[in-house]
Amino acid sequence: MLEVSGISQVFGGVIALDHVSFTIRKGDITGVIGPNGAGKTTLFNIMTGIYTRTAGTVLLEGTDVSGLPPERLARLGLVRTFQNIELFGGMTVHENVMVGMHTKSSSGLLACALKMPWNLVEERRIREKSLKWLEFVGIPELADVTAGNLPFGKGRLLEIARALAVEPKIILMDEPAAGLNNHETLGLSQLIKRIRDTGITVVLVEHDMELVMDICDRIVVLNLGKKLAEGTPREIQDNHEVIAAYLGEDE
Repeated sequence: MLEVSGISQVFGGVIALDHVSFTIRKGDITGVIGPNGAGKTTLFNIMTGIYTRTAGTVLLEGTDVSGLPPERLARLGLVRTFQNIELFGGMTVHENVMVGMHTKSSSGLLACALKMPWNLVEERRIREKSLKWLEFVGIPELADVTAGNLPFGKGRLLEIARALAVEPKIILMDEPAAGLNNHETLGLSQLIKRIRDTGITVVLVEHDMELVMDICDRIVVLNLGKKLAEGTPREIQDNHEVIAAYLGEDE
């Protein structure tokens, strides 16, 4: 589904990523973990077109998408959520999800302004489908609430619903469990599995190791900008280099 090959990123004289390579398999939940400063979010920013990499390539289903902007990647089926929730606070929950369906809209500015018949039909379809995504993440009752008034955990679910509204092939989540309580994290775990079960490939950066080990099929470990290890949760748990990176042990 997605192949990262030789990705390097240099900021001034600082090497944030150093020839990182790995493959994301279609239908998997893949975790990207590592200590603070390992380069995880920088890698996500490159994979999703926010940063321009210094070197390397990103392939989506065999096609080189390196350097494409986020809106082009969204149309190709690659979307993301952010560590800090990014919502349109003055819009309703429903409207936020509708914005996520912009790649499915074909009406131009003039058609929207004049409320042409085909535009009205399309808008009705977008409204209906966006409600289904709110139901999927479990917050349909909040459709008319202003997004800026949502509690943190519900805002996280809204951000995921908006990303899913693009109907992506692959979704990248940057620390989706950050700021959630235990009950919310359990619900998130179940939601991510359901997303995978719909056929969407999932990649997540996450510090909650219990969550990662519970839901991930494979895990990639970064440390100091380099790939330290890659494998199944059991293989990662038994990897002495990974233990040393997290705990500062030599064995």
